Amino acid sequence: VQWLRNPGPQHEKRTLFGDMVCFLFITPLATVSGWLCLRGAVDHLHFSSRLEAVGLIALTVALFTIYLFWTLVSFRYHCRLYHEWRRNNQRVMLLIPKSAHGPSTQQSLLGLQPLKRSSKETIV
Repeated sequence: VQWLRNPGPQHEKRTLFGDMVCFLFITPLATVSGWLCLRGAVDHLHFSSRLEAVGLIALTVALFTIYLFWTLVSFRYHCRLYHEWRRNNQRVMLLIPKSAHGPSTQQSLLGLQPLKRSSKETIV
């Protein structure tokens, strides 16, 4: 969620949104097209030539291979962008041990004001 809210490069968000829309449209289209090609291949095997059936089966295999390749490449691209963003946008919080005589609140090293921890921060 923080990655999507990041005010960084907008083209990355547009690309992610575009790929998600394409995935939502292409997945049902590929499924229906593959099913229709296989149904046609079965019909051609029973009623007419085997050459047309083999062509439809080859078309189905090519269709699903291209679909899986596109999905994998797109997913890996967005994962790489996310990991790069995560590597460059870490939040580190330094905890100073409580002293026996000092105050019991955590304080920032720079301003000496009490720190407020959010649930999104990782304690190191």
